Amino acid sequence: MAKRSGAALETQRSWLNPSTWHLRTRLVLVAMALLVAICSAVGVVSYASMDMVFNRQLDRQLEQASSRANDFGRPPSNFPSPSGRPDPLEARGQAAGTLNARINGSTVRSSGLIDAQGHRVSLSTDDEQVLLSLPRDNGPVDRSLSNGDYRLVAVETAYGDVIVTGLPLADKQSAEASLVWTMVLVSLGGLVVIGLAGTVIIRRTMRPLEQLSEVATKVSRLPLDAGEVALAVRVPPSASHPGTEVGSVGYALNQMLNNVSSALEARQESETKVRQFVADASHELRTPLTAIRGYTELLRMTENFTEDGRKSLARVQSQSERMTTLVEDLLLLARLDEGQPVKVEDVDLTQLVIETVSDEKVMAPDHIWQLQLPDEPITVRGDATQLHQVLANLLSNARKHTDPGTTVVTGVMLSADGSAVVSVTDNGPGIPEDFQGRIFSRFARADAARSGSEGTSGLGLSIVESIVSAHGGSVEVTSRPGRTEFALRLPTVSTEGL
Repeated sequence: MAKRSGAALETQRSWLNPSTWHLRTRLVLVAMALLVAICSAVGVVSYASMDMVFNRQLDRQLEQASSRANDFGRPPSNFPSPSGRPDPLEARGQAAGTLNARINGSTVRSSGLIDAQGHRVSLSTDDEQVLLSLPRDNGPVDRSLSNGDYRLVAVETAYGDVIVTGLPLADKQSAEASLVWTMVLVSLGGLVVIGLAGTVIIRRTMRPLEQLSEVATKVSRLPLDAGEVALAVRVPPSASHPGTEVGSVGYALNQMLNNVSSALEARQESETKVRQFVADASHELRTPLTAIRGYTELLRMTENFTEDGRKSLARVQSQSERMTTLVEDLLLLARLDEGQPVKVEDVDLTQLVIETVSDEKVMAPDHIWQLQLPDEPITVRGDATQLHQVLANLLSNARKHTDPGTTVVTGVMLSADGSAVVSVTDNGPGIPEDFQGRIFSRFARADAARSGSEGTSGLGLSIVESIVSAHGGSVEVTSRPGRTEFALRLPTVSTEGL
């Protein structure tokens, strides 16, 4: 139940987590992209519209200037030849910048423009070539001349010549450039304002999601797998009102947390009852087991039995001793579960390892026992009896679950952070990978994992982990065929206060 609840909370957290920041950023970017698109569309339409307006206005002015040039160059009825017609640029009313030219056939008879001071300025040969290439009676066109861009019109008169009239595009281009810069600056200002305002609005809107994310993140970091868990964190009422979409999610998350909290309380209550039952039962079993062992020993000393009777009595005694060991292990686990303080004293870890390995050598001379010890003793603070049991359990496992001739190396060293590390390594067949994740669980046994595993209680490594944890340390296992290592890490006297 606890693992499933933790997985559900982790899923909820991964959906809400800092992705709210990314969502807020995406919303602001989308809003700004829409504004850019709208401003661009408005700018293009405005520019095209103003260009049409400017062109119509310029065309009307050009038409009037062309009419003045043609009328001014019209010869009198008794004039013998049109070749002597006056220069159209001298017509009255021609504004500064006006261009005029008269073309006869492929020759420009007169050409020029009026500058800003009202003086006549002649056109270059390249400009005259541009004028000669203009379409006749085909409406205004834009051309680039040496004096700038001009809008030009060529009108063929009744006398066989062509009058070219032009007006500069500089004013139009300046007005359009001002329009473009105005739209760009206004659009940029609008983007800045929309970005800031959108960020504030979206941030305020997304705040409930951030609160949900914070709650889910806090819950996901709680150790829900074991022990008493206080699951008091909840989504605030402002973000858990079911009237809105986000509020519905917050309300659902609170309901889920209520359900998980109830399940954790029920699990804790059940575990407490089981542990109390185990402690009480183990305590009550100690007396009859002690009586069985005592009467068995009394019978062995006072009565005569046949060979089968002696074997049966020895079997009763060995099983009562095994049962006593199991009861003592259960009582120790019950005391550790209750969090009873450890009896603390200075323990020479190096000497403790030497003594424990020496005991195992006597019990299993068919194994190869080796030591890797530091030059100086390493002292830790803890219960010497419990730490001896930890080492004895690890060495006993190495002895029971490996074949004769296996090398078991016990090492003691100081790690980089100053803590003491005790390692028990063997070159046996190894532990199956799927069993390594639950090897420290109570009553966990992998009968096929190593030889000789039958008959074990499955509490040895659980006791190891519980004792080491009570001493503020940790234990881990790494195993592959040919090498299995259990590593204990314990705070030393010098690092205990750090």
